[in-house]
Amino acid sequence: MTAGTRETQVNSSPAVAANAEGEEIEVLESIDILPVASEDQWKSMFDKYDPENSGFISTERFRDLLMAHGSELDPHKLEVLLALADGSADGKICYQDFVNLLLCPHRKKGRTENKDRFRGGCQTYKNMSNKRSNSFRRAILQGSRQLKGCSLRDEAGLGLPQRLVRHVAYETLPREVDRKWYFDSYTYCPPPWLILAITIAEVAVFMYYGFQLERLVLQVSSPSFLKSPLPYHPQLRAQTWRYLSYIFMHTGIEHLSLNMAMQLLVGVPLEMVHGALRIGLVYLCGVLAGSLAVSVTDMTAPVVGSSGGVYALVSAHLANVVMNWSGMKCQFKLFRMAMALVCMSVEFGRAVWLRFYPPAFPPCPNPSFVAHLGGVAVGLTLGVVVLQNYEQRLQEQSLFWIFFFVYSLFVLCAVFWNIFAYSLLDVRLPPPP
Repeated sequence: MTAGTRETQVNSSPAVAANAEGEEIEVLESIDILPVASEDQWKSMFDKYDPENSGFISTERFRDLLMAHGSELDPHKLEVLLALADGSADGKICYQDFVNLLLCPHRKKGRTENKDRFRGGCQTYKNMSNKRSNSFRRAILQGSRQLKGCSLRDEAGLGLPQRLVRHVAYETLPREVDRKWYFDSYTYCPPPWLILAITIAEVAVFMYYGFQLERLVLQVSSPSFLKSPLPYHPQLRAQTWRYLSYIFMHTGIEHLSLNMAMQLLVGVPLEMVHGALRIGLVYLCGVLAGSLAVSVTDMTAPVVGSSGGVYALVSAHLANVVMNWSGMKCQFKLFRMAMALVCMSVEFGRAVWLRFYPPAFPPCPNPSFVAHLGGVAVGLTLGVVVLQNYEQRLQEQSLFWIFFFVYSLFVLCAVFWNIFAYSLLDVRLPPPP
């Protein structure tokens, strides 16, 4: 077998075939090299399953070989090895494929031979299974499908749903290979229901109180606004649901409109890519951090609006774009980022102005703006980690657990603060609504 043929077979591996626009996919991390066995030992093992001496064995026979010599591996890792060997996806594995699977790319000289070379390879693969790159993991989970060589943006003849998925991929993912895998695998099932459901609920509650209070602008100036069971109020902080339910109340239609626009334009694409569980985690943590931050730093003010969760999502997305600037291929990304920052600044400025504007019904102050800052803090820490680890298990990411521990510690301290600090500091709270 010539060197050219060998090179072709190596490059037909699913992980390497996913290479697009000059991106290299690192299949396995650099590790200590396995002991080197003789080629005759490998050949005799391969010939055992190739009695016709055709130079090929079927994938079923190779699976038997894996089962016989890699019994300590779980079924998923056996499937990974099988997908690696059958890189050409033709159902046959030649001897060179077998050698390529066992050879490590960083050989060192002077190592002793090991007759149990295949078992050693399986054990080493077992130890380094969590060191695969994200794109390689995605490729293996998809089997031995091959990606087109052209860029996803160059594909023609796409329908409206496919164009939407392609647009979302370029808006949120920094690597071409991840964008392609996402485009190929996304099915709109389940749809991005979480952000849509939250937005619909916020609009419904706003319209209900709009008709009840007979005003849609600056509802907070109505004496009945804070009498709802939803807003956070310092006198009612023992009602724990208010630390989350305040997101359904807004000070007016201008407040709701800005939050709803950012929530839909950023939250829905992120949910389409990362799923409701991850985006819900970031959103919920931002909401809770917002109300707790107000209870610690602006102790006499109420809180309304979904800005804590919205700012967590938007700040995490913007930070992810900045950190992967060269890989992000969304159109007009600088303009879009500037517009997002302008919207955030306008909404935050409105909240600051309203907080220090003389309240319509003293001594109760207007709602606080600190919830925005709590959401940003969550987005730049926990949110960035969640968005960076596309399709990888968060429980295996040490940085995720570090930020989650810090966040949990903040929540615990804020709970004790709410229990003891108000009485110890003799804070004069506004009367209950």
